[in-house]
Amino acid sequence: MPTVILVRHGRSTANATGVLAGRLPGVHLDESGVAQAAAVGERLAGVRLSAAVTSPLERCRETCREITSRQAEPLRATTDRLLSECDYGEWQGRPLKDLAKEKLWKTVQAQPSAATFPGGESMRAMQDRAVAAVRRHDARVAAEHGEDAVWLAVSHGDVIKSILADALGTHLDLFQRIHVDPASVSIVRYTEARPFVVGTNTHAGDLSWLTPPKKARRRSSRAARADAEVGGGAGPDTMTGTQPATP
Repeated sequence: MPTVILVRHGRSTANATGVLAGRLPGVHLDESGVAQAAAVGERLAGVRLSAAVTSPLERCRETCREITSRQAEPLRATTDRLLSECDYGEWQGRPLKDLAKEKLWKTVQAQPSAATFPGGESMRAMQDRAVAAVRRHDARVAAEHGEDAVWLAVSHGDVIKSILADALGTHLDLFQRIHVDPASVSIVRYTEARPFVVGTNTHAGDLSWLTPPKKARRRSSRAARADAEVGGGAGPDTMTGTQPATP
């Protein structure tokens, strides 16, 4: 049961101007976005990332590059179109202030499971393909690098929100309650029993504790780690950067 670190791309030129970029080409990180992505890279510099997967859109690939370039060992990222932005169809490239006047906007806010963008995809289809992709990559990472591996997925706001909603067991119609900022870090650990949401929308703090020491990894129990600790458990020691060993 590896741990996936979900990172939304840094602020883009479209974010800065209030435009829904969607899958339009040529949307890059702006100056603030580059700095945000670099800061995420510093947060993850002490984490041994076993794999990195990114949406093929430029702003995500640029964010991923800022992160992987700060790893102690070279790490080549792969792209997966299933982690790409929602296909907003005819909404792409339009100002958000104008889209808010559309009748569909209320459906997107209140009942996203019923929303299909004109000339694009439904929000339900977006969630289905994104969750399937993350679980498939998670299984691959486990097979190739072991169950204590940590890997990176760089994607988009609505996509990550839908993945988190699934991991939380929350209906898609409630996913607008989840907030995912540019360059934020969310963390999910999938197990045979259930997904565990370790963190959402975080912006600061060293994350090296996500990589357990080798001694703890040898003592870890697959069955025990799949259970929730009654009372909440001891949690990671963020002062020393280690996780407590599972008995």
